[in-house]
Amino acid sequence: MMDLVKSMMIAASGLKAQGGRMRVIAENMANAGSTAKTPDGEPYRRKIPTFASELDRAAGVERVKIGKIERDTGAFGERYEPGHPAANEQGYVKTSNVNTMIESIDMGQAQRGYEANLNVINTSRRMLNATIDLLRR
Repeated sequence: MMDLVKSMMIAASGLKAQGGRMRVIAENMANAGSTAKTPDGEPYRRKIPTFASELDRAAGVERVKIGKIERDTGAFGERYEPGHPAANEQGYVKTSNVNTMIESIDMGQAQRGYEANLNVINTSRRMLNATIDLLRR
């Protein structure tokens, strides 16, 4: 029975981690169209969530959690907009390095990971309830 509880604890940490990943991806998507505010400034820089494992000594399980949120060092885009206050001498404005296609794919993967962890919890819960029912008889 303890193994079922442990599996639920591990899956719950996965739910929390994937939820955090989805929040970071949503922030990236919300800022995808941002531009620099000044000609020498930088627009929003894409954030990349990482995962880390931590040992729960009390339960004897390894859990997953959101690790450090890193910044994508990829190049910014440029858009020709000579009237923009942040345009350089050539009329180009720096745009965010967020690619909404990549973010959409990442969001889909995070959602599938979230659903998989939720299925583990639901299955473990059903198995735990069935075990309890058997022990009552």
